[in-house]
Amino acid sequence: QVQLVESGGGLVQAGASLRLSCAPSGRTFSNYPMGWFRQAPGKEREFVAAIGWSGDNTYYAESVKGRFTISRDNAKKMVYLQMNSLEPEDTAVYYCAMRASGTRYYTRAAEYNYWGQGTQVTVSS
Repeated sequence: QVQLVESGGGLVQAGASLRLSCAPSGRTFSNYPMGWFRQAPGKEREFVAAIGWSGDNTYYAESVKGRFTISRDNAKKMVYLQMNSLEPEDTAVYYCAMRASGTRYYTRAAEYNYWGQGTQVTVSS
C-alpha cells in the first residue's frame, strides 16, 4: 500500500542545481530509513545517497559526495536530495526508496522495501 512519489526532476545545464523531493502516498511513513538511487539508460541501478531514520547519519556514493545532500523533514514526512554542480554524468532516472525497518542507512537496493516510479534528471553540457 505504501507508495513513494518523486518530484523535482528536469532538464538543466551543467553546473546547475536541482532539489528532488520524495513524498509518501497511501500510508504515512515516519522516520524510516530512506535512500536515493539512479539508473541511466543501459546501466544498472546505482546507489546515490542514504539517510537513517533520524536524519543524523547519511552516506553518499563517491561520485556525488560533496555535491549532493540528502535530508529529511520527519514532521512533513518528506525526504529530499539537493543536487548541486550537476554534471552530464548525473543524467538518470532518480528513484526514492524506503526501508520498512531499521534506524541507520542502507546502501543496497535489495535492502529497501518500497520504491517510487522515478523522476528524470537530464543535465546538458
